[in-house]
Amino acid sequence: MAKRIDNQRRAMPKQEPFERVRNFDEVALGYTEKLAQEEASRCLGCKKPVCIDGCPVAIDIPGFIKCIVEGDFATGVKKIKETNALPAVCGRVCPQEDQCEKVCVLGKKGEPVAIGRLERFLADWEAASGETETPAIARATGKRIAIVGAGPAGITVANDLALLGYEMVIYEALHDAGGVLTYGIPEFRLPKSIVRREVEYVKSLGVKLHTDYIVGKTKTVDKMLQEFDAVFIGAGAGLPWFMEIPGENLNGVYSANEYLTRCNLMKGFRFPEYDTPIKRPSRVAVFGGGNVAMDSARTALRLGADEVHIVYRRSREELPARLEEVENAEEEGVIFDFLTLPLRLIGNEHGWLTEMECLKMELGEPDDSGRRRPVPIEGSEFKMQVDAAVCSIGNSPNPLIPMTTPGMEVGRRGNIVADEATGRTSRDAIWAGGDVVTGAATVISAMGAARNAAKDIHEYLTNKT
Repeated sequence: MAKRIDNQRRAMPKQEPFERVRNFDEVALGYTEKLAQEEASRCLGCKKPVCIDGCPVAIDIPGFIKCIVEGDFATGVKKIKETNALPAVCGRVCPQEDQCEKVCVLGKKGEPVAIGRLERFLADWEAASGETETPAIARATGKRIAIVGAGPAGITVANDLALLGYEMVIYEALHDAGGVLTYGIPEFRLPKSIVRREVEYVKSLGVKLHTDYIVGKTKTVDKMLQEFDAVFIGAGAGLPWFMEIPGENLNGVYSANEYLTRCNLMKGFRFPEYDTPIKRPSRVAVFGGGNVAMDSARTALRLGADEVHIVYRRSREELPARLEEVENAEEEGVIFDFLTLPLRLIGNEHGWLTEMECLKMELGEPDDSGRRRPVPIEGSEFKMQVDAAVCSIGNSPNPLIPMTTPGMEVGRRGNIVADEATGRTSRDAIWAGGDVVTGAATVISAMGAARNAAKDIHEYLTNKT
């Protein structure tokens, strides 16, 4: 008898908007066991599961979903961890709608299976059960590998190669591990206790972690190669872009990096309990339309702003942020000023931002990205009162490592050039992956690149005489 098709996915319980804008607690509350099993039962168990092809780290998606249906959650967790060391993170922040869920067969006539929510369910079940199981680790190879950066890419390489018997040592510039998971993504979207839990799991495999260690200053990559058999660079993209308009040097103007780092890594939202002051303005403008812009706007609301605007030069249809994050921002009261371009920022005699001048836009022909190009409307200038502005239009890698590593090829925006399939750089025994290669992208794409690099590092060291 054919399985009845259920086209309606189960909604994720979450805090009500009027409650969550007053706290930094996690918005999405996760599936109950009952909801998870109902949602998992929607999976058709396709003979050719294209959802696996849609996952950058090739998780056995039908396999772990089947485990949920059968109530064998422990085995489901093990299946995910065969290829993904950060399931609780990925279940929360991965853009599944553009990856595994996008190609789900159910999505052709209804809603795709909520793969990300089910992944999160298993990871949270494991944490609640206290039954974390460390997989078997291969016999020690006697070879040592250095990892630069304790973000998603670095943690993934460390996980994969530790299991193969390599001695792994991570060097992290900040005082806490996690990279963008810690300094960038807010507590209400990704609690830092979850990041710490995932990092501790990787450390349980024997991985060593050194924080407050700036590679390129404390020690160069070339010095590391005197001690290690290989180096993987996963230093991320921490150099913010600005719009280069008048007034960006005024007080009250931030990069999203600084704004979110103060709040997340340095716990500015809990001042004065934590000694990190952060401005609590009344009218905030956030420039950009990606996930980081949504994070910045929603953070400003929680810090007590009366009014927060997303200022974006295209329309809602072109927003690069996840639909879920856009909808959350709208529910919480963020105002979207579409087809609007900031021209200049204006301050008072004390050097503090007070207002900005903008220009209205309209959409023209598509550009190289496939999105319709914004075109200025002549004579449409207008002013808005604001006392804070956050620039969230992108990031490049910090130039420190390429500058201190002779022979390291870099791209136009300062990104390290690395082979997409292997992560190999222009220097022998040095690999790179994640945002330091691509510029700011998704957590799971960084992890996918890291898995490719880990595989190639293993082959290289295995074959090296």
